[in-house]
Amino acid sequence: MTTVLVVDDDEHIRELVRLYLEDEGMAIIDKSTGREAWDYMNQHQVDLVVLDVMMPQMDGWELCRKIRNSGDLPILMITAKSESIDRIKGFQLGTDDYLVKPFDPMEMVMRIKALLKRYRISTSQTIKLGNVVLDKKSYQISFEDSGQTTTIPLKEFELLYKLASYPGKLFTRDMLIDQIWGYEYEGDMRTIDTHIKRLRERFACYGDEFRIVTLRGLGYRLEVRHD
Repeated sequence: MTTVLVVDDDEHIRELVRLYLEDEGMAIIDKSTGREAWDYMNQHQVDLVVLDVMMPQMDGWELCRKIRNSGDLPILMITAKSESIDRIKGFQLGTDDYLVKPFDPMEMVMRIKALLKRYRISTSQTIKLGNVVLDKKSYQISFEDSGQTTTIPLKEFELLYKLASYPGKLFTRDMLIDQIWGYEYEGDMRTIDTHIKRLRERFACYGDEFRIVTLRGLGYRLEVRHD
């Protein structure tokens, strides 16, 4: 059973989320502060976190940062703030999606289902992008339309695999550098742009199946256009 941790100091919001997600067969754990949620996560496993931004003891920004630094876990932020700068901050800290209060509960359900589906894809050793298949075990790429198999430079493969593991998710340059090149990397941050350009050139003929999109000032995301 999927376990969702709901973190919000508003009891009514917690009950609303619980009502709709339990109807979907999910198990709900709710906490009223970021500190309580973090302590719980250090002792128990959850599959997804729904969190508010403004909370006592530890706010949603800090909790999001801690969750993301500890590993890959889907995060949906729910907040009363609608300013774009707050959404940008959330994405830069690693949140996967964003809802502004008041929100449609059924929209929340659909977004959570989409996040769970996205993260299940990331656990597989192979990812299919239309006719392009990425195999993490062999670091090979096969093309179902031609039957051919090829390899590309390791960092290019890892970059494409990372983006394809979370279709639709925004990755900042900092996130990609940390996750692929490592925290101790001291080279030019623009190396990301160079690798993205090469990937686009390599797979230009598959642009009707997937593409890597630039979000100016934010980063990159991969969009699947055909399954």
